Amino acid sequence: MGKGGTNAIPKLAALLTNPDVEIRTEAVKQIDEIGTQYSLDPLITATRDTDPEIEIRATDGLVNFYLPGYLKTGFGSSLRKVGTGIKGHFTDTNDQVIDSYITVRPDVIAALGALAVHGASTDARANAARAIGILRGKAAIPSLVEAMRSKDSSVIYESLVAMQKIRDRDSASSITFLLHDLDPKVQINAIETTGLLLNKSALPDLVDVLNHTRNAKVRRAALSSIAMLPDPSSREIYARYLGDKDEQMRAAAAEGYGRLKNPADLPLIKKAYQDEQKMSPRLSMAFAQVMLGDTTISEFSPLKFLIDTLDSASYHGVAYPFLVELARDPAVRRSLYPTLATGTKDEKIYLAQVLARSGDRSDIPQLEKLSHDDDPDVAKEGLRALQNLQART
Repeated sequence: MGKGGTNAIPKLAALLTNPDVEIRTEAVKQIDEIGTQYSLDPLITATRDTDPEIEIRATDGLVNFYLPGYLKTGFGSSLRKVGTGIKGHFTDTNDQVIDSYITVRPDVIAALGALAVHGASTDARANAARAIGILRGKAAIPSLVEAMRSKDSSVIYESLVAMQKIRDRDSASSITFLLHDLDPKVQINAIETTGLLLNKSALPDLVDVLNHTRNAKVRRAALSSIAMLPDPSSREIYARYLGDKDEQMRAAAAEGYGRLKNPADLPLIKKAYQDEQKMSPRLSMAFAQVMLGDTTISEFSPLKFLIDTLDSASYHGVAYPFLVELARDPAVRRSLYPTLATGTKDEKIYLAQVLARSGDRSDIPQLEKLSHDDDPDVAKEGLRALQNLQART
């Protein structure tokens, strides 16, 4: 039937009520593979099945419609039979998210929200939470909050990552109770989410974690999130760690100084930058200097250092989010324009993404030019960035 394509979907959908679970499973797999808009309704129906494998495959099929290729990388691709049950594994890479200009049907998000809370297994619930994040399912935030009350760490973790992707600041207070979770993986993720959602009310809790934890990774996460929530009361904390032996603590302290935006701190950060030998804290100190007012572009300027690092396979993932944050300042965005015209391929691609996330309508002409770049990969990314910026603004 599956070889019949879209025309076969009604017959396959009818098999979703078959009492034989293997038949229902195969029907879902074929509907997944067909993957047209006509697959969505039967896949939504399949999310309400009582079998976890069917729920998982239906979830991945729904995501695959909006993010083509997901079936090959999603949780369902790793499933295998183990005795009378199934087993799979979640990949550590969890950065997939659809573009801003893509609109997901509300009933898809509603079905995934229900599944995140009431799925037939913890894997099915965690997978649904992951899908909500990928699809930016803001309407399912109440379901994610309820899912985080689960006793299963994988469900909680995936729900937190989904909250990071959706970036709804109004929901930030709902995760404060996880800042002291006994599972370090959950605790670290809750700390990071608190910082990303800019929940200033959680600052005392983060300081308490920083001062009392014995886990180095938790301590680093706590200081990084404190640095995302600029408050004059944190200045003493930044001063304490700017010269710390741990390079990640030095980096976070520098970022904190930068976000306080007190120009009087610029000489201190410049001195630390000149003395620093490690790449990661140097990038953080470069970011801080730009935040503190040094937006010049010259051979050795901190902003030029961040742009140049976009060409580094090891550190472009550090420089890129710094540039996204810095580019919220129109003056910084204007400083990026020359590189959009003359930079390397990677610089152009990443800066297009920066403007898509942080720019406004005044940046549209720059992306229109980039969408006609001689390099087809750059032109493609320029067009994608243009569509995302227009959808966001």
